[in-house]
Amino acid sequence: MFYLKIKRVIDLALSLIAMILLSPVFLGILLAIKLESKGPVFFRQKRIGVHKTCFNILKFRTMRVDTPNDTPTHLLKNPEQWITKVGRFLRRTSLDELPQLINIIKGEMSIIGPRPALWNQYDLIEERDKYGANDIRPGLTGWAQINGRDELPIDIKASLDGEYVKKIGFKMDVKCFLGTIIRVLRHDGVVEGGTGKAKKDKSVGDSLY
Repeated sequence: MFYLKIKRVIDLALSLIAMILLSPVFLGILLAIKLESKGPVFFRQKRIGVHKTCFNILKFRTMRVDTPNDTPTHLLKNPEQWITKVGRFLRRTSLDELPQLINIIKGEMSIIGPRPALWNQYDLIEERDKYGANDIRPGLTGWAQINGRDELPIDIKASLDGEYVKKIGFKMDVKCFLGTIIRVLRHDGVVEGGTGKAKKDKSVGDSLY
């Protein structure tokens, strides 16, 4: 698809510009994390990329270094106890996701697309297979994120990812981008310790950190 080639150029250009413009923000977050707690500034985690290949996603560390790894937040007992004070702010504002600009520059992710699943979120991966949502680059944000984010059960999330794949194009990406800005400013759809709880207990949320 021709748009996917243009999409990659847009991703690369916007991510490089964002890295330059946001460099003071990056530096401030780096210092805040280091001053509050011991451990690395960045968190790396195995995720599922295009065609179900694996890559290491980057995030700012928002949880204690002794937090159980590769476990969705909703499976932790009292997840709030693991989140640092700086991490709580970063997660609420989604600033913890900024290092994924590096993943985008490397070609592992796109700005807009299905959020990359954990390597062991087999139910979500299987659901996405039904819609071809595993065959495009995962995104920093996407159609599912502006239509529920952490509140969505797996089947609904996968179907929304499939809807994005079906309608993928410049207009759809702009709609997702603008929708994300609005939701982040409103802190909509963020549910620490679980996703889909208001609708379905079986849903799996975004991962640790």
